[in-house]
Amino acid sequence: MTWEPTAALWRVTVLPVALVLLAVLTRQPDLLVLAAPLALAAVPLLLRPSGRPEAHSRLDADRVLEGAPVQLTVTVAGTTHAQTLALTTATPDGVRPAGGGQVDVVRRASGADVDVLTVELTARRWGRATVGPGDLTLSACGGLLRAGPVPVPAQRTSVLPLSARYSGAGLLPRPRGNVGLHRSPRLGEGTDLAGVRAFAPGDRMRRINWRTSLRSGELQVNATTTERDAEVVVLLDARFDAGISGRVDGPASGVDVAVRAAAALTAFYLRLGDRVGLVTYAAGSRTVPARAGRGQLDRLLSALLDTAAPRSGGAEPRLPLPPGLDPRALVLVVSPLVGRYVFEQAAALGRAGHSVVVVDSLPADAVPAEGGRWTAAVTGLWRLERATRIGQLQSLGVPVVPWHGSGTLDAVLLELSRAAARTGGRR
Repeated sequence: MTWEPTAALWRVTVLPVALVLLAVLTRQPDLLVLAAPLALAAVPLLLRPSGRPEAHSRLDADRVLEGAPVQLTVTVAGTTHAQTLALTTATPDGVRPAGGGQVDVVRRASGADVDVLTVELTARRWGRATVGPGDLTLSACGGLLRAGPVPVPAQRTSVLPLSARYSGAGLLPRPRGNVGLHRSPRLGEGTDLAGVRAFAPGDRMRRINWRTSLRSGELQVNATTTERDAEVVVLLDARFDAGISGRVDGPASGVDVAVRAAAALTAFYLRLGDRVGLVTYAAGSRTVPARAGRGQLDRLLSALLDTAAPRSGGAEPRLPLPPGLDPRALVLVVSPLVGRYVFEQAAALGRAGHSVVVVDSLPADAVPAEGGRWTAAVTGLWRLERATRIGQLQSLGVPVVPWHGSGTLDAVLLELSRAAARTGGRR
């Protein structure tokens, strides 16, 4: 991209020459007084830039959390003697400036060969976002020359649906005993040292820490954490949505809340050392096998980022039961509970003996999209039918809890753990 003359350049070059010729032809020297200031306006051309401007852009992070700041950096080369830089970049709904809208930045150039523009953005909604492409326009010589629009390449980032960290009780109704492959934060019999504490009745002699006991004068024992081989499977139902999805300036939709809840729960149980799997139902079904570790969290979040409620109509798609489901696994069905088959699947899992908890992700203030005069009446009937199905599901012993963040599952898991203990389930 080269520097080109602007209309102002033609005015300060052609017009003075025309005035001089007119003054000579008409023998009116007064016209030279008018031509002199216009000719002086062309003096900045002595610092004419000679480079070819090129722009490169980058985001400071490939993966960010919802609500986190994102910085777009545009590096412009070939800006020697440039005076102003004007950047215009398209931004998606998920990543935008704090005030919303597209990026429009105008600033004075440094005059060096390389200039840097920084734009502060905010990750406002989960998903995969593309910032750009954009255009950059440069001016020099007092506006007599311009270069542009210089193309600014687009950059991609992933906004993870982890705006708030989930915390709650680490109870599981039926883990595989106290011996397993993964560490648990709960104190008890195990091999991972968690500290030293005073001796208490019931402690085994082999756990006495003699060195610390001799130094303190009191019996001290090694405190360890238990180990368990527990599996948690999250079934995310995103076949239908309720509310307006994809909006950052309004209430969250049912699928938005479901994705955020699934992300928070998977991260929580992976931190406990459990194996976590994910099955998503949208246009089709996708299964991420249950595993443990940091790499599993990356796989689960990548699967959640690709979740979107299908926009096509037609018959309600079924929810196939995941194959090879561990009978002792804790199954969390996260859904806005729109449709009929999600209730049938939760009931079938409960009858099969699985520990099932249904997490209702429908926001209390969810409103339907604009419709006709019967929309309010139909919505009211649908809510009544939905409440009836929830009651039937609870009567079968499958708890349904609305999602409200940290501690959502504590009371339910406590009741399921007590029920498993009463029926002889292994803790």
